[in-house]
Formats: sequence, structure tokens, C-alpha cells
Amino acid sequence: MKRLMVVFISIVLLLVTYQAFAKDYVITKKAGDYTVQIIIGKNPPVTGINRMEIAISDEKGSAVTDAKVSIDYGMPAMPGMGPMNYKNDASLKGNQYLASLNFSMSGPWFINIKITRTGKTQLVKLNVDVK
Repeated sequence: MKRLMVVFISIVLLLVTYQAFAKDYVITKKAGDYTVQIIIGKNPPVTGINRMEIAISDEKGSAVTDAKVSIDYGMPAMPGMGPMNYKNDASLKGNQYLASLNFSMSGPWFINIKITRTGKTQLVKLNVDVK
């Protein structure tokens, strides 16, 4: 019995340690001539505030720092619940655009990142499953 308890506690500690050092959610997508790398600070994203970093590079691989980046995210309508839609602007810090996403509940969420530069707009779409 004592040995079983030690094994159980060891497993719990291992899981807690794994969660503490889990890697970020990272995805790279193309949007026209841009390569967009999106990093969400938790993998999987969780209910509550999640940090998002967006790095945009042009066809030459140079960082794009003169764009307006806005994020539209939400959850589609479900039985007994209307759709949820939120908007957030990302701010430039260094070569990355930073934003915070506040997921109000677990489930499937869409994220649309709109990149506007020199009068042209590109859109990056992705879906995440919030835990």
C-alpha cells in the first residue's frame, strides 16, 4: 500500500512538472507573400488569458514591422448559446506583434489574423481547441 502511494505521488509530480515546462503552441502559415509564425503561450490553449506572438516575414525573409495586425477570434454558435466574437489589435514589440486572447470557455475556437500593409490585406485563419 505504501509503495502504491509512492508511485501515485511520483506520477502526479511528473504530470505537474510536465505541465509547467510544456512547450508553446506554434504554427506557421502562409498569407500571400508573407510567412506568419504564430505562438500561443500555452499548448493547448486554456480558458482565460493566453499570450500570442505573431512574427511576419516577407518573401525575402525580412521581418515585417510596418503592418497593422488585428485579431478576430471566437466560438461558433452552439445549442442554447449564441456565437462569441472578440476583436483585438496586436502591438509591435521588436520584430513581433503581441496580443492577449481571452478564451471564456473550453471548446473549439477560430482565430483570424488580419495583416494590413501598403493598402493590401492578408488573412491567416486557424482553429484551436481550448482546454
